[in-house]
Amino acid sequence: MANEIIGGLGFHHIGLKVADLAKSRSMYAALGMKEVCSWGEGDSEIVMLDLGDGGRIELFAGGGDFLSKEGKWLHFAMKVDDVDAAYQTALAAGFAPKTAPKVVDLQSRPTKISINIAFVVGPDGEELEFFRQL
Repeated sequence: MANEIIGGLGFHHIGLKVADLAKSRSMYAALGMKEVCSWGEGDSEIVMLDLGDGGRIELFAGGGDFLSKEGKWLHFAMKVDDVDAAYQTALAAGFAPKTAPKVVDLQSRPTKISINIAFVVGPDGEELEFFRQL
């Protein structure tokens, strides 16, 4: 559904400060995310990755111990066709398991829906959710 207040409003990217840019770049690439562009050098380097549908993750170098255990976001949910396959791909890329794939029947309003979800943890403690509405 289109936003009726701000024309053209939609998701573009989420930014994440990371401790080891090369490691994060490699692990996200192993999920099939493609580098769109990068700029800066050293602790000022930034990399923009496309998820495959135009949505993006922007990785910022220079993170460190000051990051909270959960990273800079609570979790980042990505829609997928196959939650189990996405979860296994992430584990093979080095992401840590958090919540194995499961179906959750939500007591949502106005319509009850069921979702298939799984969570993994990235190299800076960030949580990624693979999501499919059933």
